[in-house]
Amino acid sequence: MRIIERKYLDTYKKSIGIEIPKLIKDFDFSENRGGFEYLTKSSAVYSSNIEGNSIDLNSYMNYEMNKEKFKIGKEIEEIEDLIEAYEFAQNHKLNEKNLLNCHKIFSDTLLIRSKRGKYRIEEVGVFGKSGLTYMAVEPEFVEKEMKVFFQDLNELINTELNEIEVFYFASLIHLRFAHIHPFRDGNGRAARLIEKWFITEKFSQDFWKIPSEEYYKNNRARYYETINLGVNFYELNYDGCIGFLEMLPNCLK
Repeated sequence: MRIIERKYLDTYKKSIGIEIPKLIKDFDFSENRGGFEYLTKSSAVYSSNIEGNSIDLNSYMNYEMNKEKFKIGKEIEEIEDLIEAYEFAQNHKLNEKNLLNCHKIFSDTLLIRSKRGKYRIEEVGVFGKSGLTYMAVEPEFVEKEMKVFFQDLNELINTELNEIEVFYFASLIHLRFAHIHPFRDGNGRAARLIEKWFITEKFSQDFWKIPSEEYYKNNRARYYETINLGVNFYELNYDGCIGFLEMLPNCLK
């Protein structure tokens, strides 16, 4: 599967794509939902929550206002590192070098120094309550897969796309990145970041404000259900991808 594939675009248009222009037009990009800085912090909190971080947005913002009264723990550091990575992305172009730097920033509490900002050299699986649910591509093929991924991503960035296509490809980018699972840890955080980063490259900085991470967190069961398209990298069946692709536009409702 290549992220430039248009195979599912017609089905996507019929299922939710046709709604996207109106959803964007009606979405509140004003300060009513919070300022840019606040919404960046909320994105990082919700993305961390998906991965099991127990600090909710209210608790984090209270910590922000009264730092001297709180003991800084690993979960707070995790969120602050991810906020820093979002802020870096907001001020840099989306490319491989900058994504690796984002991973280096936000994985400070997740990985030892030698693993941060670098593709994995180990086998990695995704585990659920019942055990192994997905086995990612072997480490010796990660660089090859990521080379193709970023070649295609660069093509998409430099291709004129309409609003429906931007959201379609953004979700495919998220999905394919998660399936390659190029890092030892932090793949979910990176996939959600790169999805939104791509949208802002195509539209404007305002789109950092969309609550995609919050929507995925609030619908975490469906998020994990629809991202699961096979038991391993070689048995992925993207014919079932529409359920996942529908989630991103729904965050605008």
